[in-house]
Amino acid sequence: MARTVRFHELGGPEVMRLEDVEVGEPGPGEVRIRVDAIGLNRAEALFRSGRYIEPVKRFPARLGTESAGVIEAIGDGVTGFRVGEPVSTVPAFSPNDYGVYAERAIVPAAAVVRRPEGLGAVEGAAVWMPYVTAYGGLVEVGGMRPGDTVVLTAASSSVGLAAIQVAQRVGAAPIAVTRTAAKKEALLRHGAADVIVTESEDVVERVLAATGGRGAEFVFDAVAGPGVTDLAKVVADEGTLLVYGALSGRPTPYPAIDLGMPALTMRTYTLHETTRRPERLRRAEAFVASGLRSGAFRPVVDRTFDLNEIVEAHRHLESNAQFGKIVATVAH
Repeated sequence: MARTVRFHELGGPEVMRLEDVEVGEPGPGEVRIRVDAIGLNRAEALFRSGRYIEPVKRFPARLGTESAGVIEAIGDGVTGFRVGEPVSTVPAFSPNDYGVYAERAIVPAAAVVRRPEGLGAVEGAAVWMPYVTAYGGLVEVGGMRPGDTVVLTAASSSVGLAAIQVAQRVGAAPIAVTRTAAKKEALLRHGAADVIVTESEDVVERVLAATGGRGAEFVFDAVAGPGVTDLAKVVADEGTLLVYGALSGRPTPYPAIDLGMPALTMRTYTLHETTRRPERLRRAEAFVASGLRSGAFRPVVDRTFDLNEIVEAHRHLESNAQFGKIVATVAH
């Protein structure tokens, strides 16, 4: 039996329960992991409340796709891993099929990556979703190159901070967008070339001024909603607006018609475009691991909670007060 977070109805953080659940043995293509740390993601709060891009199909439901731990058992057909090996899981499966908010969890081997030497469990649960999201969207899909400028909304999130570092490593200039001035200095310290505070500054004016009127080759947007119209105005000729989240919860227009049909590419992007394609995930894993080894990538952990405090951890997640990743640790 393993303590496992489940929920029996949709709702706020309070619907989550820690329950003893039989884990069993991994099936073909699966591994069982002793979970030491869990990375919390906005997608889990959306799934729990019924607002995720994929609905809950059955109750009780589980949560979690990102974790760090040690392989305990290996199913038939799985090669390349060994029992006792420190690993991490990446979001590469449906939350309706697996969940890692638990002391032990069975996951598909295709969602497991080796944990680089010297990377602890907390960092191992904080690194893959943010950096693979940023790499996959901006480099793999977008083709970001040296000299490009990228505008990053929700810049103090774990993905936003990872995208700053990914842009730096590629040789691009990251412009961070944040709602209040409270996080401005921290964003500059973490490598933003410039920071725009939306409650007191005009995004369009500031981006155009920062780029000499050219605009940004990329906008990486986690918010969506009506704000994409202003974001589209700052995209350079033949540039790309990538929408990878919908934090606003509001309808998102397609702005290019009203803006006179500029040479603008606007598309959605999800992490699964990278993690569910083996060759893309292999390249992403190599890119992130090399960045960790060189010190170019430094995962930012906002705060850790014990698994017993998962309700409080989700409340903190939904407060939007965090700077970086929230991690739940598991005592054994």
